[in-house]
Amino acid sequence: MILHRLIRHHLRHGSDREFYRLQALDAMRWIEAKGVVLRPGLTALDLGCGDGTFGLELARRGCVVTFADEHDWLPADAPRSRFRAINLERENPAVLGRHELVICSNVLEHLRRPDALLAALPGLVMPGGHVYLSWTNWLSPWGGHDFSPFHYLGPRLGPWLFDRVRRRPRQLQPGENLFVTHIGRTLRLLRAQAGLRLKAMAPRYYPELAALLRVPALREFLAWNCALLLSRTSD
Repeated sequence: MILHRLIRHHLRHGSDREFYRLQALDAMRWIEAKGVVLRPGLTALDLGCGDGTFGLELARRGCVVTFADEHDWLPADAPRSRFRAINLERENPAVLGRHELVICSNVLEHLRRPDALLAALPGLVMPGGHVYLSWTNWLSPWGGHDFSPFHYLGPRLGPWLFDRVRRRPRQLQPGENLFVTHIGRTLRLLRAQAGLRLKAMAPRYYPELAALLRVPALREFLAWNCALLLSRTSD
């Protein structure tokens, strides 16, 4: 369980690079525990990579990583030749090719059309490969991100009241760069996808309590961040 470490680090240092590195390393341990070998030479796609923290940790393992996002936010020492610019709202991710592992971490809730990304996932993975998908579901304690827990008042009233009570800047606005997502609906869409099989699911920051994700409704509130591991079946 890493949640307590993340809270402690955030209280001391905020959302610095090490904060996200802790998340990436913990997610990699979970992926490996589910039977995926993060070996040298493995081709991986860090989709919606942001500053590339996850992909850079994979690269340190010897994986051959492609970074993809709308803008290049990678650190100065990152391999620029491995970056591909793509707008996931308007462009087809298929242009990024197929990989043995696709990482899509904390992207889904920031897309206006998350269904389109879910539908594109099979085309990004080689047969026998895997997808790691994680996102912060709306009804979780951190569903509103920088205006949590006011999001429980709704995507309109919540941010409005937050701005008047807390009076500090926030980066995310529902309907613009933050959207309502639910675990149940996402699972139904993925299970209906030809070519993908759900291999494992767990609350990302406390995967020991994976059984929570088998309980409809309750999981929407208690799974702070949902993590799924999917395998690509044969073409």
